Amino acid sequence: MEWSYRSAEDVVGAMRAGEVTSVELTEEAIARIERDDKAINAICVPDFTRAREAARQADRARAAGRDAPLLGIPITVKDSYNVAGLPTTWGMPAFADFIPAEDALAVARVRAAGAVILGKTNVPLMLGDLQSFNAIYGTTNNPWDHGRSPGGSSGGSAAALAAGFGALSLGSDIGGSLRTPAHFCGVYSHKPSFGLVATRGHVPPPAPALPSERDLGVIGPMARTARDLTLLLDVMAGADPLTLGIAFDLALPPARHDRLADFRVLILQDHPVIPTGTAVRSALHRVADALTAGGARVEWQSSLLPDLDSAATLYSQLLFATLAAGFPADRYEQLRAQAAELGPHDHGRDAARLRGGVFSHREWLEANDRRELLRREWRRLFTDFDIVITPITPTPAFPHDHNPNIAERRLDIDGTPHPYLDQLTWAGVATVPGLPATAIPTGPSPEGLPVGVQLIAPMFEDRTGLRLAELLERSIGGFTPPN
Repeated sequence: MEWSYRSAEDVVGAMRAGEVTSVELTEEAIARIERDDKAINAICVPDFTRAREAARQADRARAAGRDAPLLGIPITVKDSYNVAGLPTTWGMPAFADFIPAEDALAVARVRAAGAVILGKTNVPLMLGDLQSFNAIYGTTNNPWDHGRSPGGSSGGSAAALAAGFGALSLGSDIGGSLRTPAHFCGVYSHKPSFGLVATRGHVPPPAPALPSERDLGVIGPMARTARDLTLLLDVMAGADPLTLGIAFDLALPPARHDRLADFRVLILQDHPVIPTGTAVRSALHRVADALTAGGARVEWQSSLLPDLDSAATLYSQLLFATLAAGFPADRYEQLRAQAAELGPHDHGRDAARLRGGVFSHREWLEANDRRELLRREWRRLFTDFDIVITPITPTPAFPHDHNPNIAERRLDIDGTPHPYLDQLTWAGVATVPGLPATAIPTGPSPEGLPVGVQLIAPMFEDRTGLRLAELLERSIGGFTPPN
């Protein structure tokens, strides 16, 4: 029996029943990687020797009567996580040989839960793209169309899952980096509520692994089924034991509902910043039809919805404030000079990004206050609705575009070009208020490409979105490429 596309939940059950061993699962995954990854290039740093030893240890532990949530499951880890003994590069050639001595906290948690780490997955330079290519490891291709992007920045992880290279993967997200690759590759991912999963050790080299959270950014699970997201999230989640974990225990509330018929859902298909392509609109309607058939209440508009345009501007400012904080001094000074040249009446998206990149502390605090007001509006909306469903990006996976000037790139939406970075808009809907968002596949586009949507839930009610994802998986299935 081939196990590579079975769910993590299934293989755990099979190992407990003695139907398969971790060594067998690991050898099958390694053989698949060695056979298929030359064309996909998802695994940038294999770790097969240690994986084989970890699999043997898992089998010995099971034979001795021990168990753990991920015991013996082959997984992959995004390059951006520190894994002791393996390079952490973030795609930067200057750090091609940087090797951390300690695991990131999330990596330590999955190891403690028994996972077998096959290796690390590819990313774009500094995690800063909706594609996954860099000068160290080259380009990762979409498994369903090698001429297209697998998404970014967790594109290597999503491509690995779609290709059967392990049952689970660890990713991260600040601009849709968990959700966009899942959408492009036909898999599942979950952007947790901000602060739910401690990020220590998910840092660019050579930064120290400190117990602090970077604004907007989260780390989270990727999988081939909705239930597997919950399995991995429950291992990863929790405060850092060096800080809040000293005093706080995690107790996520249960899902608001267990049946499809009880959910109240708002679906959004239009955004003032960027149009939604035909394939993604069709996906939203497929989901709406499944919800309606299951008895759920579905609405397409609400007077309680926060203003999406002003929220997008706020997201642009806070995102670039966070990203620019990591720029070299000379690049940051260039930003300051460019921002100083902006006209007082220039309130476009590019101007908002530029000004946000050089915010003073006072300006950042003012923006943060606007974010708190935005969160208050979302709390009001979630008294009427349990979930908000939106696009992840306006289109399915697009062709590779390695133009080094990202401002010159364009995204084709139903034949009309649009600024490349405007694709981030839908990701920001959940990111700026810190809301959890679960990416689910909805089936193929007319061209046979995966198309996904995101289920946005109330803050720290991650289980509500995850539960709806499970129910929708039963009714519409995942992504199966057309024959």
